[in-house]
Amino acid sequence: MRWAELQATKEQLQNPMKRIRVGKLIVNMGVGKAGEILEKAKRVMEQVLGQRPSIRKAKKTIRDFGIHQGEPIGLVTTIRGPRASELLKGLLTTKDMKLPSSSFDEFGSISFGIREHIEIPGVKYDPELGMFGMDVSVLLERPGYRVMRRKRASSIIGHQHRVNKEEAMAYFKEAFGVEVYEGR
Repeated sequence: MRWAELQATKEQLQNPMKRIRVGKLIVNMGVGKAGEILEKAKRVMEQVLGQRPSIRKAKKTIRDFGIHQGEPIGLVTTIRGPRASELLKGLLTTKDMKLPSSSFDEFGSISFGIREHIEIPGVKYDPELGMFGMDVSVLLERPGYRVMRRKRASSIIGHQHRVNKEEAMAYFKEAFGVEVYEGR
């Protein structure tokens, strides 16, 4: 380990503003159709996440897929705070606590998919609802990111304060025990 990396880890332990945390967990489910299937997907998301999802509408008409502009075709839920970390642990078990390095981006975000919702621990199959897949995105941040998002006197977050890919990988290894491997 290089001297600069040792200094960075030592600084993170001493400075509370350098600690990384889960900013938000976003779970997305694209159904593709309105009606009964969307209502079933909504019940599945409420059952899995314990929170009511928001309905997303199609931005444009795609005739080949039978999608019309303004038609509800998906669901999304955003979870913040300590509940996000707890849910993330359960969602990571569906991936056997292994993520490819390609799931991490340069800004401290992680994305992965879940093929079937019944893979999540504690969720049982209901033949009435069927099976649905979902996409999970996690945004990592440090204290002070509010400066960028606030309405009055917003400012830029410096490069040294942003979470990068290596720090995100290290955080997931340390906090959740995730194994990060090369490849897809």
